[in-house]
Amino acid sequence: MTNHSPSKITVLLADDHPLVQDGIRTRFEEINDIGVIGVANDGKELLEKADALQPDIIIADISMPHINGLEATRLLSQSHPNIKVLILTMHDNQEYMQNAIDSGAQGYILKDQPANEMIEAVRAIYQGKQHFCSSVLDKLGTDDKSPNTLTKREKAILVELLDGLNNKKIADKLSISIRTVECHRGNIYRKLDTHSISGLIRYAKKQGILL
Repeated sequence: MTNHSPSKITVLLADDHPLVQDGIRTRFEEINDIGVIGVANDGKELLEKADALQPDIIIADISMPHINGLEATRLLSQSHPNIKVLILTMHDNQEYMQNAIDSGAQGYILKDQPANEMIEAVRAIYQGKQHFCSSVLDKLGTDDKSPNTLTKREKAILVELLDGLNNKKIADKLSISIRTVECHRGNIYRKLDTHSISGLIRYAKKQGILL
């Protein structure tokens, strides 16, 4: 078993570009509370090293050989739910971000963001929070007609909420992580501008989700 310094947040990097790996490692060397304990060049190696090293946080690209970052995240959320994943990518669109959330990622930031955002994201995720880049989050789950339209996944979770299921039971039923359910649940309440089940029921009846 690998012994980690209790004073550092341990990080495993997964990216198939050596320049990206070197850049991130160099940046973290300047930070006292975060330490890179390993790197992986593809999704398969990521899963192997995650199992061997048991890092606190994995920073993973989406586009990697063998197993992409989203699929690796999904597998990790099932096999190692204690390991948290931050997606670091060039994909600035809501589809990828939604897939990342569905896969169980706790964060999603873009490679063109300042290095400080990555550091803040790692710290936030380690503390049990979530960190998603605002440029994609603003577009997530919306369309041209209505800013409060629920995504397909959110509607599925809404149905389970109305059936009285708690977060864990919803996660088990939909084969997603509890953290993913919590994120979607928060989005549902925010989009519908309600904080009560009665508000959800009114929306569901209006939309024909609940008869």
